[in-house]
Amino acid sequence: QEYDDMKTKELRQLSIEDLSKRKQELSEDLFKLRFKHGIRRLENSAKLGLLKKDIARVQTILAEKSAK
Repeated sequence: QEYDDMKTKELRQLSIEDLSKRKQELSEDLFKLRFKHGIRRLENSAKLGLLKKDIARVQTILAEKSAK
């Protein structure tokens, strides 16, 4: 599965349910990448950082929507 970067504006338009699904998908991708990275070096280890930032972005927007 190829990693795709979502912008904050796009994420804000999603429902809480969609954001939860997105967070789950990103977490699974991060787990798989970490596993691959443990076995052998990744070609692009920066993807780990990008995934972490995207997960944090989704969590922040989820918290904002839940507070409303």
